Amino acid sequence: MGDQLIIPGFTDLHLHAPQYAYRGTGMDLELLDWLNTHTFPEEAKFRDLAYAGPAYRQFVAALQGSFTTRAAIFATAHTEATLLLMDLLEESGLITRVGRVSMDRDCPEHLREPGPEAAEQWLASARFAHTKPILTPRFVPSCSDALLQGLGELAARRGLPVQSHLSENQKEIAVVQERFPEASCYAQVYDRFGLLDTDCIMAHCVHSREAELALLKERGVFIAHSPESNSNLASGVAPVRRFLEQGLRVGLASDVAGGSSLNLFRAMAHAERLQEYNCANAIVRLGGRYAPPEHVTVFRGTTDDNLRRSIDFARRPPEGLHADDIERALQSGNR
Repeated sequence: MGDQLIIPGFTDLHLHAPQYAYRGTGMDLELLDWLNTHTFPEEAKFRDLAYAGPAYRQFVAALQGSFTTRAAIFATAHTEATLLLMDLLEESGLITRVGRVSMDRDCPEHLREPGPEAAEQWLASARFAHTKPILTPRFVPSCSDALLQGLGELAARRGLPVQSHLSENQKEIAVVQERFPEASCYAQVYDRFGLLDTDCIMAHCVHSREAELALLKERGVFIAHSPESNSNLASGVAPVRRFLEQGLRVGLASDVAGGSSLNLFRAMAHAERLQEYNCANAIVRLGGRYAPPEHVTVFRGTTDDNLRRSIDFARRPPEGLHADDIERALQSGNR
């Protein structure tokens, strides 16, 4: 149309609406300490609709003014505030999935819920045309077995999608391993309770090993890659190139407030830099020199050929280094 373009909007696969007010702050802490110091105290304020209303209006206005037209969003453990957020998003015209956060252990008392029946009560009122519910256990460390079991049964009974976090931080993984020593990987805990059986989004997967990636592929799970958040909270660099080559489904996420911006163009830039760093670091650890290509991008193109060209920089070893050596170094980089 003349000098104007009509282009599709972006999909933000993972962000936290109640965290928008303090996005990109507290970055001197790693994940678990950051949750206790910043996230839980802020989310507790949303039990008061006088606080939640203005905060959510500011968030929705910002999202509406961004390049994002679809999003998967975490709310809080408060039913009324979550319904308020859903109502505001419905009015905005955006297409969203919103989750009332479920957790009942290792979190402040006022953020705990009695059981999966609280999610059922929320679902009874969550009836919108463009703003749909998504079941949202925060992550395994903050959910009891009974809650995970109940949410899995609810997902199966209602055919609802699920979103959560997976293998973001080494200390988080250690908590899960200590609690479920018989599990072959973190993702198997979700799978045991039926939480990977319906459409599912798992954020991060920074430290996912081969067995976990194989399970995610088998279940058709979407990985929400959150590059800025992973960097800000010192979680690590997700091996996105490996995800793509193994045929996993991957999308970008702002992950506000671990990420500082709703701008997914910025997320693309962060993804590109981190993947180039990951490759360069692997080559340097093998004693080589890394010369970056003129242009590097991870999410360029949609066909297999385009994807392979866009990640080909990691297949061009400097003299004296073999591509297989670099591949092994890349796979061990986050261990």
